Amino acid sequence: MSEVAIVGAGLAGCEAAYQLAERGVKVILYEMKPNDRQPAHKSDGFAELVCSNSLRSDRLTNAVGLLKEELRRLGSLVMRAADATRVPAGGALAVDRAAFSQYITDTILTHPSIAVVTETVTEIPDTPCIIASGPLTDGALLRSIESKLGACLHFHDAAAPIVTHESLDMNVIFEASRYDRGSDYLNCPMTRDEYFAFVEAIVSAETVKPHDFESPKVFEGCMPIEVMAKRGSMTLAYGPLKPVGLDDPRRSEAPFAVVQLRRENAEGTLYNLVGFQTNLKFSEQRRVFGMIPGLSAAEYMRYGVMHRNSFISSPGKLNSSYECVDIPMLFFAGQITGVEGYVESASSGFVAALAAHRRLSGAPEIDFGQRTAIGALAHYISGYAGRDFQPMNINYGIMTPPDIRIRNKQARYSAIAERALKTIDDIVANGL
Repeated sequence: MSEVAIVGAGLAGCEAAYQLAERGVKVILYEMKPNDRQPAHKSDGFAELVCSNSLRSDRLTNAVGLLKEELRRLGSLVMRAADATRVPAGGALAVDRAAFSQYITDTILTHPSIAVVTETVTEIPDTPCIIASGPLTDGALLRSIESKLGACLHFHDAAAPIVTHESLDMNVIFEASRYDRGSDYLNCPMTRDEYFAFVEAIVSAETVKPHDFESPKVFEGCMPIEVMAKRGSMTLAYGPLKPVGLDDPRRSEAPFAVVQLRRENAEGTLYNLVGFQTNLKFSEQRRVFGMIPGLSAAEYMRYGVMHRNSFISSPGKLNSSYECVDIPMLFFAGQITGVEGYVESASSGFVAALAAHRRLSGAPEIDFGQRTAIGALAHYISGYAGRDFQPMNINYGIMTPPDIRIRNKQARYSAIAERALKTIDDIVANGL
């Protein structure tokens, strides 16, 4: 078989490289680190998790939980690494991000069919290739992409702060997951007065001005908390600070609002503020977030940051295998395609790699269809028919509904998940 070039060693690129290599294809994986970095990069490892260490829900009644289970059954490297490095997070799958990156880095570097080239790619390779350069793709490579596909769109993404456990006031904070599903989260309870004082402070706090951004669009799934707060005084109380299902065992009065902290590493020394993606200045983060009960003396290992993401206007330009409609054997994968989220990025890398392998080997293509989560996501980015294409997380709304009407939402989602996993099992049984 021909070699396949892959640009970018993020989750999508590493997943694609591994799947091709496991099928006997020689892979040249280009990665700019450590010689060069994008603004969000902090480490030299592959598959770096930037915004959060959470891969979100692990339950099949949540579409991302279904997508993860599909990837497990398909033999995903990213899911194998996530399961091997997971840390407690209630019903979510969260990982020790350093261990997760190291697991994938070691697997890629030691694979005999993968050659890693440390180089900043400025032109689309003139060979079969998968571009997985990430949502911060810019400069010469972005211009090369736009010369073939047209202008990319942009939106803003944001990351939440990380604090040390030892700096937290555990006399105020209590351990619990919602609805008694363990004690994996730390919870900062707020009274009514504390909540409204916090909202007033955050909406008036000073933000960093993104001078280099044009026509800013903010993805709803990573909405900066100060932007969310400006939508209404109760928006946070019904969003990331909702107290539902969380009772402080030391107090008789239920909290009016709750700020949750999720474990960042296996040792439990670091925690991130759930839902607190922000573009506040660092000094303002210390001041305003210090108003949260239990965080008055918090030590920040990373402040919240905001950056620009780039993505292709994929409908009509990419097909459901993430291949360019007009340029055979040029594939894209990851958030640059318009999928949003770590697991979604890995799934696009898997689909692109499988399609490239089958094309090279002369085997018929596999269309996962909209009855599976992995297929529904691919069909969303390729077949969206609306006027304003925007990045999308996997959700049950973009999947084919059950053949019969099921009124109960959880029962309906369970039926969709059961059908999807049977479809995946049948595909695996027929050979990938």
